[in-house]
Amino acid sequence: MTRLPPTPRPLLRTLGAAAARSLRHRPLAAILRSSIRSSPPPVGRSPWGLPVVVLLLSMISVAPPVGAAPDASPPAEPPPEVRAARAALAAGDHAKALDAYERAVRAAPDELRWSAEYRQAAIAAEAYERPIELFERLAEERPRSAAVWLNLGYAFVDKIPAAGAVTQVILADKALGHFSRAIELDPSWLALYTRGNSYVYWPAIFGRTAKGIADLERAIEREPAGERRPFHSHAWIALGDAHWRLDDLETARETWRRGLERFPGNAALRERLRREGKALDELLGEHYAIGKRVDTSLEELWEG
Repeated sequence: MTRLPPTPRPLLRTLGAAAARSLRHRPLAAILRSSIRSSPPPVGRSPWGLPVVVLLLSMISVAPPVGAAPDASPPAEPPPEVRAARAALAAGDHAKALDAYERAVRAAPDELRWSAEYRQAAIAAEAYERPIELFERLAEERPRSAAVWLNLGYAFVDKIPAAGAVTQVILADKALGHFSRAIELDPSWLALYTRGNSYVYWPAIFGRTAKGIADLERAIEREPAGERRPFHSHAWIALGDAHWRLDDLETARETWRRGLERFPGNAALRERLRREGKALDELLGEHYAIGKRVDTSLEELWEG
């Protein structure tokens, strides 16, 4: 089975418009300036201002668009429960699919692929509470399983886009704790990348970027030199982005160049190195924009 290898009132008037201008994240700066005004916030934005937005950004990012344990082996053949779940999904029977996936996850809670498929099925069914409840029970039963804690964190992240502003903050706080617990148990590439990447979403003025750099550097240290997979490039991308966040463009570009040496042809690294100034800010501002559902499927783990 594929397992983790042994080895994440407002401050607006205090910050003011000057702080908004200091943020390199353009969409967030726009939200801050909007929130400072007394007019109601636009639909979809937090009425609580920057603290809610920042916490939401932090946890929207924790789930990587792709990721995997650094020495992941090919996935096991799907058990009957997973085959039944896939068939039910194909037939449009989400309830039956979720029941089957839950049986598979209970039988193999450390199997990342079945848990990831289960969470994606829950998103499709808008049944966000089911994975949370299941992984909470599994965490009680298997408190030393890093995979269970990671999936519990992802389940909270999966629910964030569908929640209201205040609930988003609660979900974000809980998810952070679950990812940190996974790192305590097993500081794997996936766990470190997940939490490190999340910190990159925080504006530098909050002092979280250095923590992200530390996590991402640790993830890179766990990158197996002789067994690199394309998904390992994401740590290099995020690490360079973290230095960009700190306005250290020289280190950012050096990081992206080093990543490209290891992953020749990587489109994201090449595009970052190709752009400069405003064009680079626009690229990364869009990349870290608010409101996008993050892919937590971990599909790259099973790609050849």
